This record gives sequence, structure tokens and C-alpha cells, in this order.
Amino acid sequence: TPTSHPSPRSPPGRRRMAKLLVPLVVLGAVAQRCPPRGLCPAAAPSPTLLCARTGLLAVPPSLDRGAVELRLADNFIGAVGRADFANMSSLVHLTLSRNGLRRLAPGAFADLRALRALHLDGNRLPALSGPQLRGLASLRHLILANNQLAAIEPAAFAAFAATVEDLDLSHNNLPALPWEAVAAMASLATLTLDHNLLERVPATALARLPRLARLDLTANRLRALPPVPGPPGPSLAAGGNPLHCNCELLWLRRLARPDGLESCASPPSLAGRLLWAVPEEELACRAPHIAGAAASPSAVLEGQPLRLGCAANGDPPPALHWLGPDGRLVQNGSRRALGADGSLQLRVATLRDHGAFTCVASNAAGEAAARVEVAVLPLPVPHRHGDGDGEAQSGPSPSDMARAGANESLPAGAERRIVAADLTASSARIRWLPQRHVPGLRMFQIQYNSSIDDSLVYRLLPPSSRSFVLRDLAAGREYDLCVSALYAEGTAAPPASRALGCVRFATAGGAPGCAAPRPHFLGGTVIIVIGAAIAASVLVFILI
Repeated sequence: TPTSHPSPRSPPGRRRMAKLLVPLVVLGAVAQRCPPRGLCPAAAPSPTLLCARTGLLAVPPSLDRGAVELRLADNFIGAVGRADFANMSSLVHLTLSRNGLRRLAPGAFADLRALRALHLDGNRLPALSGPQLRGLASLRHLILANNQLAAIEPAAFAAFAATVEDLDLSHNNLPALPWEAVAAMASLATLTLDHNLLERVPATALARLPRLARLDLTANRLRALPPVPGPPGPSLAAGGNPLHCNCELLWLRRLARPDGLESCASPPSLAGRLLWAVPEEELACRAPHIAGAAASPSAVLEGQPLRLGCAANGDPPPALHWLGPDGRLVQNGSRRALGADGSLQLRVATLRDHGAFTCVASNAAGEAAARVEVAVLPLPVPHRHGDGDGEAQSGPSPSDMARAGANESLPAGAERRIVAADLTASSARIRWLPQRHVPGLRMFQIQYNSSIDDSLVYRLLPPSSRSFVLRDLAAGREYDLCVSALYAEGTAAPPASRALGCVRFATAGGAPGCAAPRPHFLGGTVIIVIGAAIAASVLVFILI
């Protein structure tokens, strides 16, 4: 226009007016293409919707549901509801960065089946649950950096575990990760975990990531690092961690990275030194030494609890485990519990626990062992000829009962308090002596479990009971059973328990006559019958 292109002969005032009008015209043209503040256009000439920095307080309901890319960064969207992205099945790229986002409704992205990149960085998400990221079956890039994440459920990554390639969880407050869920990401190439509160990285998780190319663990609380898979292995960044430099970090020292920033925080002789500058001979470990191992108490009656303690030191700190008197590894169960400090709690001691338990301490430099003797005494009951009324109150005679635990011996002239009688393949009758001498008897408690299944089964019986029939037992199995008396010394006192004794018995095997025919026997019989029928038919046909 003449106004925007003045001639050189124009007066000076007109030229100054033109200089002011040109920026205004340009600014007006640009402003017409930007959406009004707080709104997003319902339709766009391209499949990309640009709604960044428009002051949005929520996801606009008038979005083009056929969009391929949607950018909603730098707004004020505090929550995403279930219907905000409904029916946007063509969306491939979604950006919600720097919105102050605090809440994701369950299934908020359930319709985004084609989505490949989701940017949620720079928000205030406190945690991730399983339903929040449901439906993202094609997701490859998930960016969750700079949030306030303190916990992530294992199911949160289930929808895209097979497709995700880039996972960014940096700058959060994560003390731990669902490592099993991370290990299931077979296509993961980049894992960014820097600036969190991680204290442990399991070696098995990294070993199951064959395509991992970059791992960032900078600025966490890691004292040890497991070897990364290789060679060639992923690019590793682990500076800013309080590493304990010993023989377990030799693999990292041998990577020969002069530009590495990993430094030692301990032991004191290596504190403050860069790991790559420490000679290998100074990265040493110390074999375990067991400082003490004992049982408290060292001798108990069967049915009573018992605790075994073990303390060991070494560099790195050794792992503790226990071997039973039979030489087998002790595991957690209903009768046995392993503590975080390496202790072993026997909740109900049986005669099988009599003997020597072994505490084994092991680390990268070796192992050490110590034996702990445990005495589990049976509960003998002397013969009683009568009570104060002169009536004979003898217990059940063992002569007509099946004595359980043939390898358990009793002192001469003593009876067992607990016996198992009438043993069949699926039942057993448990009998015990009368308890008239126990004041305030409330009830009896029976607890038993199979030698194969370690789950305890409990039964409560009235105080007048002298026997109980166990049914639905498995044939040909051994069972451990204990009987306790629950009593109260006063009306207001809580019930206390007193172990009467334990017994070990085995059910009979299944009856041979009831056993099902073997498959090969049935097959052969059918073939013989069919063959005989065919032969008979042929003979009849010939005779006719």
C-alpha cells in the first residue's frame, strides 16, 4: 500500500507515520492466526492443534477429535477427565507439559490407542496407579520428568510394556521403582532416572533389558551399582551417588571412562576420589565374619516359640540365610519366619526342629557359617490314678492308638499327651488327656499342616472335648499337629494359651482297588475289545 511503501519524496511526517503503521499491520496479521486467550480452535486446516500458552484452565470440549497432534503445554490444566480425550483414536502425539497437572482420571487416555508420544513433564502428579495409563497400547515415548511422583504401581506400565522405547522419570521423589514391571519392557532403549531417591537397583532387572542403550542414574542415593548387560552395554551415567567403592564396582572401574563423574563416598580411605582414578587393588572386599549366633531360649517344649539370632559383618554387608537340621534351606512359612535382620523365628517348635541349625553369611568375598544347637523336648505326662474324688481319671491308653512319629522316642513310664488314632487315607482321630487341672479352661485349639503345604489350619473346640476327627486329609502325606489349651486366670483377664503337645502322623495311601486304571491299560483294553468284535463279525459273515 502507499502507506506501507512511501516514496523517497514523501514528507518526513508521512514517512514517520509509515514506520509506525507497518509493525501494527504485521502484528494484526499475526494476532488473527492465534486463538483467543482461554480458547482453542474447534477445527484447524492441519491435523496439528496448537493450544500452547493460551491460558487454558481445562481441556476444551470442542477439540477436533480427528487430530493427529495436540499441544497443550504451558497452560493451567489441573486435571484430565475421562471424557477429555474420548474418541480421539487418531491422536499420535499429545503434549501436556508444564500445566500444574495434579490429577489423571482412571482411563483418561483409554481411547488413545494410536498414541505414540505422551509428554506429562513439568506437572505435579504425586503418584501413578494402574488405571490412569490404561489403553495406551502403542505408546513408545513416556515423559514424566519434573513431577512429584513418590510411588508407581506395577500395573501402571502394563498397557505399553511391550512397545515403550523411552521412559523418563527424572527429577521426581521416587525411593523405589516397580522393577519387575520395568524389566518386562523388552523394547526399552532409554531409561532416565536421574535426580530421584533410589537406593537400590536390582541386577536381574537390567539383565532383562536387551535393547537398553542409555541408562541415567545420576544424583540418587545408590551405594552400589549392579553390572549392566554387555558388551557393549548401555551408556551409563551414575555420578552424584554416594557409592561405596569395593570389589563390586570393579566392572565400572574397568569401563575406562576418564570423563566419568562417579566418585567414592566410602570407605573413608577412598572418600572424595573419582572411581576411575582409584587403582583396582584398592577396590577390595572383606569376607564375612559371624560375630554371634544363638537360640533364645536354647531349649523349649514342643509347641512353644523359639528365636534364633545371627549377626555377621563384612564388606559388602553379607546376606544371611539359615539351614535346618535336615540341611535344607529355611524359607518363610506359617511356622517359620525370617526377619530382616537375619533372625529366624520358630512360631511353633516341633520335634523335627530338634538339632543344629546353621547360619550362613555370604558376600562377594566368600561365606562363613555357624551352628546353633536347638533342643525341642517332648511333653511327657506321668500316669495319674485318680483325682480328689477318688475316681480314676486315666488318659487314653496308647495301646489301642496309632502312635505318631515312629522316630520320636518317649521316656520310660510316660505317655504322650497328644496321640493320633484311627488313621485312614483321608481322616485321623486326635486324642488328648483331660485337663481338669487347668483352671479357667475356655477351649482347645488345634493347628496342623501338611509336610507339602506349609499353610496352617486352625480348629477351636469346646473345653469338654477329648478328641477330634480330622477329615479331608490328603492320602500318603505327613502332618504336624499341635494342641493348645486356652484359659483365663480371671474373669477380666484375656485368654492365655498353654501348649499341650504336638504329634506327627502320616495318612495311609490310597486303596489299590479304588485307583483309576492307567491310560495305557485302558487304551490296550479298548483295542483288544474292538479287534475281537471285528474278528467275530468276520467269522459270522463267513459262516452265513
